Amino acid sequence: MERDPLLVSGSPRPARTTTTRPTRTTDALGHPEVAGAGAGFGFGDDAATEPMPWVGQPVDPTPVGGVVVRPPTRRRRWLRRTLLTLAVILIVAAGWYAFNLYQVHATGRGDQARPVDAIVVMGAAQYNGRPSPQLAARLDHVVQLWGRGEAPLVVVTGGKLAGDRFTEAEASARYLEDRGVPAAAILQENEAHNSYDSLVGVRDLLAARGLKRVLLVSDPYHSLRIRLTSEELGLTAYVSPTRTSPVRGGRALGKEMEEAAGVSVGRIIGFRRLLAITG
Repeated sequence: MERDPLLVSGSPRPARTTTTRPTRTTDALGHPEVAGAGAGFGFGDDAATEPMPWVGQPVDPTPVGGVVVRPPTRRRRWLRRTLLTLAVILIVAAGWYAFNLYQVHATGRGDQARPVDAIVVMGAAQYNGRPSPQLAARLDHVVQLWGRGEAPLVVVTGGKLAGDRFTEAEASARYLEDRGVPAAAILQENEAHNSYDSLVGVRDLLAARGLKRVLLVSDPYHSLRIRLTSEELGLTAYVSPTRTSPVRGGRALGKEMEEAAGVSVGRIIGFRRLLAITG
């Protein structure tokens, strides 16, 4: 029987040491943490514990101040994408509106006068058979175009409000006759109460005569919309705005901005649908 050499030499056997494995526990909020000997920054079971990072999620390899930075949640990612989408939509819409505002202004400054089948003047207010200054400015321009021989016919447009004795078309026709345009050369569309319906009436009057080329007369700010509407109705349309309209300055700019909004929408959904929405 062999003796333990340590016992023979008189040296005591080293004490057997054991280590305590860290146990996985959770705190009051449900976050996993490590407890037990060697955990945290102290020693023993009473030492402070340190939360463990979320299982299955990436951890910032360079935490600041010992704090683990967790990735954004699904809700935050959804919110960020939504805000980015809205920003893109707003930028595109603003660009589309700016483009149409420029075209409203540029069309109003231009003049496409040329020989056509008929000159069409858009109606405006009249007072007991007398054209308002705005309507008179349009009619004066028609007289000039007629004198230059741009068309053999003139179409006047516009109905009347409740209580009126005359339609806008009747007031316009009388004004033109007094200034040398023959009554036989004047056609009247005297039922409509908006530009779209007036142009529908113009189209029908001219279609009965096999005509479709028109030169539209109105205020500068109004010119692009009536040209686009006429084209939507199948007419070949040009515009020649009046230069003597009383609508000027800031008021004209406000009208251009309103028209740009209508044109921006009308070009997408159509001007008939736009009328159905706006009345």
